[in-house]
Amino acid sequence: MVIISLVGGLFSTRKAEAAGVAGASASLVDELSKQDLRTKQLKLALKYYKSPLVDYSAYFVQMADKYGIDWKLLVAISGVESTFGKHYISGTYNAYGWGGGTIRFASWEDSIEEVSQALSEKYYSRGLDTPYKIAPVYCPPSRVWAKNVTFFMNKLDEFRKEDFLDPSINLI
Repeated sequence: MVIISLVGGLFSTRKAEAAGVAGASASLVDELSKQDLRTKQLKLALKYYKSPLVDYSAYFVQMADKYGIDWKLLVAISGVESTFGKHYISGTYNAYGWGGGTIRFASWEDSIEEVSQALSEKYYSRGLDTPYKIAPVYCPPSRVWAKNVTFFMNKLDEFRKEDFLDPSINLI
């Protein structure tokens, strides 16, 4: 009787541990699926806008997650400041108007990470977490910047998963 009780307890513990691992795995899969969906959504939008930043879609999402900012924010800022990276000072990799557009970065990856980190540390950490809250500090003289960034954030939201079912759209 005692042996049966011990064996039963052993199996119950293992079942609970397995359930915990399975739950953690499901959460990880959900998070990866969410990131993948956002990456596809962003890639589709940047292709639509014929942006040279399209190949950095996953990196935008990754850095937004790393620094805790909205995944659409930096891309929307690039939409306002440089038409999604089409019009910027050559060689700066600065599609965000950072420092008046004159600050130089070593690469697109470098600019995406540095500006994402700065948005997190200089804006989000102070409660400035929407374009309307960010605007007075990011570009104080502009009265339309926040409206335009919000416009592009909403536009990015319009590229939804139903678009991924259209075989005429190449996401690769």
